[in-house]
Amino acid sequence: MLRQLALPDMESAARVHRAAFDAALPWLAGLHTPDEDCWFYRERVFPSCELWGRFAGQELTGIIAFRAGWVEQLYVLPGAQGQGSGTTLLDVAKRDFDRLQLWTFQRNNAARRFYERRGFVLLQETNGTRNEEREPDALYRWTRE
Repeated sequence: MLRQLALPDMESAARVHRAAFDAALPWLAGLHTPDEDCWFYRERVFPSCELWGRFAGQELTGIIAFRAGWVEQLYVLPGAQGQGSGTTLLDVAKRDFDRLQLWTFQRNNAARRFYERRGFVLLQETNGTRNEEREPDALYRWTRE
């Protein structure tokens, strides 16, 4: 099931984010506490983005947060990856915009392959001095054909 998320879903969204982030980037695990993650989703992501979730039964297994022209967050639980959840969530944002951009970390090869296979093109790589993690990152753009 796919549906738009509401404020009461933010704790679950934060848990999906943390589980997927820590599995993909274990060298950055523990950067924030669960309470900080929940605050971030309630106070920063929810007010500025449209959020959608993918569910398996009652369990939230994937999330996307986007705003005009930008994908801010896209995370799928490790056990639910490879089953179309990420693509389905990304398609929600693609239906509303002719162009989307996003940042991902350079060392997150799985994410980079995922985005490239879905039509995103690398625009720029940076040394990471502008992100909180200080991790080299990559800017991607998708444009509707």
